[in-house]
Amino acid sequence: MTPEIDLLVNPRSGRGRAAVTAVRLKERLREAGADVRVLVGHSAADSRRLARLSAADRPHALVAVGGDGLVHQAVQGVVGTGVPLAVIPAGTGNDIARAFGRPGRSTRDTAAAILAGRTRATDAVRLRLDDGAERYFLSVLACGFDARVNERVNGFRFGVGRAGYVVGLLSELRSFTPTDFTVDVDGRRIEEPGMLVAVGNTSAYGGGMHICPDAVPDDGLLDVVFLRAAPLSRFVRLFPLVFSGGHTGLEQVVVERGRSVAIRGEAGAVYADGERIGPPPLVCDVVSGAVEMLDLTS
Repeated sequence: MTPEIDLLVNPRSGRGRAAVTAVRLKERLREAGADVRVLVGHSAADSRRLARLSAADRPHALVAVGGDGLVHQAVQGVVGTGVPLAVIPAGTGNDIARAFGRPGRSTRDTAAAILAGRTRATDAVRLRLDDGAERYFLSVLACGFDARVNERVNGFRFGVGRAGYVVGLLSELRSFTPTDFTVDVDGRRIEEPGMLVAVGNTSAYGGGMHICPDAVPDDGLLDVVFLRAAPLSRFVRLFPLVFSGGHTGLEQVVVERGRSVAIRGEAGAVYADGERIGPPPLVCDVVSGAVEMLDLTS
């Protein structure tokens, strides 16, 4: 039986790197005998639509070639369907690709791993907003300071990743004030002013910032990191610790773990997988084994 592979591509990712990667991967997959269909999303909504159409056709795999934002749209299509998802990093942050293992060195090896079809069931997070809208995410939800930094970074004309995030961080510090948060984790409540709340299914965001360093994407639990209000001068000294994950032992940081997380507070828009979602209140629920991730590491 001829394997059918769908490549979902954001041609703008990585300043065009995704388009080049997709062409090379398509050639290698076809050389190996696969029937390959290339799906080009011209917007986030278009990519999400294409991912859902692909999953409905039940291909052997949906392969997302781009950054975390494209993977986020692909997840909306495959979640709960059993259609395997592969991630080919061709964006700027690529935190999801790092969490699930980067593909082999050569395009030929990557094509072979896709066709081998080895999968790993991973959790997804169902995000419910106050208006009834639902989305799923794979990595980290950011609410508060880090989400506002994302707002700034998304307005930059040039590349982001870690360096762009730091520039956005320094810009946001000029006007940021703490938020009065109410966070419930499986019924345990945090209610006080805070700088940010992060809900992690995986450990990192922002191009390798380990905000939830102990998060494991297949343990059926969410890691919650809450940073209490602090003077900006102290916050500036502490925040760089997120690059190594060393912040979780500080007295200003509360770490919880649970299956359901509810967040309230006038914190502005939240981001999940680096994508703008909407404002609190919101609820995050882990959905165990909801996505079959293709193992591309061997």
